[in-house]
Amino acid sequence: MNSDLAIDVRNLNKSFGDKHVVRDVSLQIARGEIFGFLGPNGSGKTTSIRMMCGLLTPDSGEGTCLGYDIIKQSEEIKRHVGYMTQRFSMWEDLTIRENLDFVARMYEMPDRKQCVDKTLKQLGLEQRASQLASALSGGWKQRMALAACMLHAPEVLLLDEPTAGVDPMARRDFWEELQQLAATGISVLVSTHYMDEAERCNKLAYIFNGQLIAQGTSAEVIESQHISTFAVAGGDLAALSQALKDKPGVDQTITFGDILHVSGEDEEALKATLSDTLKHSSYTVQPINTSLDDVFIHLVSTREQGDKEKA
Repeated sequence: MNSDLAIDVRNLNKSFGDKHVVRDVSLQIARGEIFGFLGPNGSGKTTSIRMMCGLLTPDSGEGTCLGYDIIKQSEEIKRHVGYMTQRFSMWEDLTIRENLDFVARMYEMPDRKQCVDKTLKQLGLEQRASQLASALSGGWKQRMALAACMLHAPEVLLLDEPTAGVDPMARRDFWEELQQLAATGISVLVSTHYMDEAERCNKLAYIFNGQLIAQGTSAEVIESQHISTFAVAGGDLAALSQALKDKPGVDQTITFGDILHVSGEDEEALKATLSDTLKHSSYTVQPINTSLDDVFIHLVSTREQGDKEKA
């Protein structure tokens, strides 16, 4: 067993009926690491997370969480892991303090009041402790849910799209809290749809149709795809995007405000197409660093095209 790894799973598979939801997923997460888990809805993120913390038994595969076997020692894992579900699952008719006290009771914590007080302070909830959960904004509900996960001092946090529907300021504050927790040695596995959040992770993985199709640091994932990207500005970008479609070297076009990102794996062919298409126009074009957005859209479109060709 590698004591430096908080999570070490290999070849996890899970099916529901005739739908193969997770396919041979292998993942390693170091202690004190923030690991981003990305993928479209229905890609298998939640199922994978639940298998890693012993809440769901895989059909096949093996692994450990904090050294405990994910199949044989699931009860032990639950004592050391904090799991924050995608849907808000606290009690709306209780105050923040009452919610946390109830969770502490479920964990049978002997020093319940002390733990609740400590967690309220740690998560900046002291001044709102007497507020009903139903009166809280999305950002404060999210913070309370994180507090509930932290009550029993877990070594691993599994967060399933924790910032969905939360305003940008609350998202930023939440991530600053995660960075502080990771600095204390807590490992964090967080699923997200936001690329700015993915870039704040130490490492990340992208899952599509139940399969991991890329993983590593942000820089490693971008570099692995060998994509060149150019930014085009000026004129009718929607019309230009259509004009470039299916031309040599152009794998995808994505509009970001008043800039069109044009990407492709064949840089020379892409340059030639842009030069020929834009030579008598007022558009400006310049090479830029390929972003995670560019890479993940490329990964999904490539896989979708491959699936269509197989069908």
